[in-house]
Amino acid sequence: MLAERWSLAQAESLAPDAAALKRARAVSGQFGPTGLLDGILWGLCRGYRVAADLAGPAFTCSCPSFQAPCKHAVGLLLRWAETGAGADPAPEWVTKWQAMRAARAKPKEAGTPDPAAAAKRARERAERVAGGMTELRRWLDDQVEQGLAGLGRRGHQAFEPMAARLVDAQAPGVASAVRRLGGIAGIGPQWADRLLGELAMLHLVVAGHDRLAALDPATAATVRSRIGFPTPAEEVLAGPRVTDRWQVLGRHDTDDGALTTRRTWLHGSSTARFALVLSFAAPGQSLTTDLVPGTEFRGDLCFYPGAAPLRALVASRDSAAEPFGSPDGAGPVRAALSRWSALLAAEPFRYDGPMLLAQVTPTADGCLVDPSGDALPLAAGQREPWWLLAAAGGRPATVAGEWSPGGLRPLAAWVEGEFVPAAPPAPDPGAPRAVELPAEMLAAALVGTARRPWSGRSVRVGAAQVELDWGWPAESPGITLSPEATTDVAAFHAGPGAVPGGPGRPSSSVALLDAAAVALTSRRAGFEPERKVPVTAAPAETAPPLPVEAGVRLGRILRGGAPGGAHLDQELLAQWLFAAAARRGVIPSTVLPPLLDAARRNTTVRGDVARVAGRRGGWLAAQRADWRWLLDEAAPVTVVDWATATSAERLGHLITLRRADPARARELVASTWAAESSEDRARFLATFADGLAPGDEELLERALDDRRKEVRQAAAELLRRLPGAALGRRMRQRAHAAVRLVLSDPPRLAVQPPDELEAVLRRDGVGATPAHGAGAGAWLLEEVVAGAPLDSWTELEPSGYVALARGNDWAGPLLHGWAKAAITQGDARWAATLLAADAGALREAVCWDLHLVLPPDALARLAAEALRAEDGSAHRLLALHPGPWPEPLSVTVLETIAHRARTDRHTWQLGELCRTAALAMPPAYADLTGRLAAQLEPEVDPSRVRPVADLARTLTFREEMLRELRAPESVTPQR
Repeated sequence: MLAERWSLAQAESLAPDAAALKRARAVSGQFGPTGLLDGILWGLCRGYRVAADLAGPAFTCSCPSFQAPCKHAVGLLLRWAETGAGADPAPEWVTKWQAMRAARAKPKEAGTPDPAAAAKRARERAERVAGGMTELRRWLDDQVEQGLAGLGRRGHQAFEPMAARLVDAQAPGVASAVRRLGGIAGIGPQWADRLLGELAMLHLVVAGHDRLAALDPATAATVRSRIGFPTPAEEVLAGPRVTDRWQVLGRHDTDDGALTTRRTWLHGSSTARFALVLSFAAPGQSLTTDLVPGTEFRGDLCFYPGAAPLRALVASRDSAAEPFGSPDGAGPVRAALSRWSALLAAEPFRYDGPMLLAQVTPTADGCLVDPSGDALPLAAGQREPWWLLAAAGGRPATVAGEWSPGGLRPLAAWVEGEFVPAAPPAPDPGAPRAVELPAEMLAAALVGTARRPWSGRSVRVGAAQVELDWGWPAESPGITLSPEATTDVAAFHAGPGAVPGGPGRPSSSVALLDAAAVALTSRRAGFEPERKVPVTAAPAETAPPLPVEAGVRLGRILRGGAPGGAHLDQELLAQWLFAAAARRGVIPSTVLPPLLDAARRNTTVRGDVARVAGRRGGWLAAQRADWRWLLDEAAPVTVVDWATATSAERLGHLITLRRADPARARELVASTWAAESSEDRARFLATFADGLAPGDEELLERALDDRRKEVRQAAAELLRRLPGAALGRRMRQRAHAAVRLVLSDPPRLAVQPPDELEAVLRRDGVGATPAHGAGAGAWLLEEVVAGAPLDSWTELEPSGYVALARGNDWAGPLLHGWAKAAITQGDARWAATLLAADAGALREAVCWDLHLVLPPDALARLAAEALRAEDGSAHRLLALHPGPWPEPLSVTVLETIAHRARTDRHTWQLGELCRTAALAMPPAYADLTGRLAAQLEPEVDPSRVRPVADLARTLTFREEMLRELRAPESVTPQR
């Protein structure tokens, strides 16, 4: 059987936690042979035997990890989702494990229980529970009679004794409910509303227990489950089976500190029935991962008994888990709310339930709206569903989620047949919470019914009036909740209570709790959808998409799955973006939110992000403040009307036009120069670096008088780079007036620094703030020398001027001035001379900037020499080389790595060298590096092999990355 490949999101969902997923991503690229045998995926990872039964899924691995699935098993699934399985023949250990799995699947004969002993245990427990429920009833009455205000001041300590008593009474369900009240009382807005609602639901459970024998079996089973009576799995599996094609919609994990609970929702394709599968794990243990969201299987489910049975167990699977295009049975908002009302009518204790919505779209204020305009609010933490906006672009999608009074918590969406898991909730401390109970009821509960008796015969819930007839016969409840839904909440009531004021009337506290239960269930069951307008859809993309494999790799980088660790992620991301921008195309929309977040923190990649984000990226950025930087980044575009274009569009148009027609670009900038903001003037001038020509001088000279410093600096920098510019002639005149060559014996330099910073000097870009430790005269000398064209120093070779400066009293300003001129004008000859003669006399920042002016081959030669001499600057020189390194440098680095792995005592030096090489060494060296790691493995300690193996994996990663982004007609440039 050939199993259909899972998506990357489905494979990632199997990781027990975020840390395990990170480890799995790190090993996913370390597999050797892999294959697929009748639904068994297998592979070898650094000697470990790894296999996964996709029908389970179930896992085996020869590693010593106690976690299931281990990092190797999840890594194998990640590799399969990304690249598929290999065609290698399955080894013997795979077929043996497959046979063992089949043997274990045979049912075992169960032992015969002792019915008399079981009946005795059940009877004893029922008596203990009855005692505990009696005490709980009294305790509930006391709290409402004395007033909830006191509970708010006492905090969780007020609930612990009652919770402990219920634990002793073997009623763990209500014990947990009482203990949870400690996290509500006195905490947060509307705490009294939430507390009274929870007390009312507990009161309803107590009332149901008191007349458990009179309830129908399904309702009685619901009450028993709320109390905490367990239903053995064997008993559930022995019940009726529901056969269907079960689609796994999504899952949600909650952690209360003592236990982690996983809620997985399924939906039957033909029965249209929802099912909830629960799994639990203690701290340090892994949750089961056998149900993969976005996949479906044919099989049988057995449901736990109840008035509205939702919880189920998977009884059997008749097929492997395979992805499906879109879930069946999705409907509009009102149909989903109608189903929710019916669920509450059968089981008023429920706080949440499943929903499967068709053709819904986010709104601007945190809702999902269907085509008819009916909308549901999103839950706290999900009110800004960027994951859904990015995936669907503001167009309708199918969404599965959990609905509760707090709003809809999405689990997943399906956009054009693609499964998109919901993003984790974001911190949302400002999320509003509506009051659910009437104000007069809360007022009586807060002060206590002993001081403010409650005797209301009706409760208004929204537009509905709920009549409370306390004199109804026990067999005829007669409570109408709302026009949309009815429930038999009163059927749980224990019957009349003896109080002053007449027989058959409940006490004031009981009446209040009954009324609160009715009002709460009525409000929840009768929820009316809001009327909303969806967001405007994103414009259609005009650029072609990048290859699918490239988009998958980008997602892997953004999730921290690239080899080499987090310290290489940003550099690999920059290389990927550079290659993708050269290839041209747009990235998958689902990775836009994490990419925009990454570029928000790393400004160096923003330009390339703008080139690959597409129109949907701009649409997203316009809706979120901390992404709006994208609107200021210009992708190369063509503007039809300059006057009406936005500043970002103008900037993109200038980038394109300066490469083709610089004069026309300059004319456009000049036409609106006076009307532009100072920020835009500086950004527009920055584009003049492409095609800088004498015709630009007039506008640049005009910019030297701008009121903003940024504009003046941009213009001065460009003019200093423009050959023959008037600024250069002025600075040349000043520099040669301050520094004269005296042809004496021996020759010398006569230096006379400028006296003061005149206005004309300031206009020509001379800064007023000297470098640290420099005097005013020395600083002015350095600045005027830095501004003079280097081709004006023609009487001697650069080495001659540098030699004369070394013996001069003004050596520092002279050398720094020439160095800064070499950096600005890109003069490699002067840079090499200064570095060879006086690198130690220069400020460190200036010295390293000079290295950037050198040609790559010269810089590589310096780095190789420093590496062979074990110079401490070698690593810095290697890091400065833009890459890819030339062959002589790559060979030298590889030889040094081999030597250090065998001889160095400090592995951090080896690790640093390998990390630097991982980003700049040509990817073609992956094979050589991998063979070196294999040679070292039996010779040296594993801590020395690991950096070399990581280097090989990173080079392989880059090689695959660049191959995926290589255009069919050209080769992608490398950075």
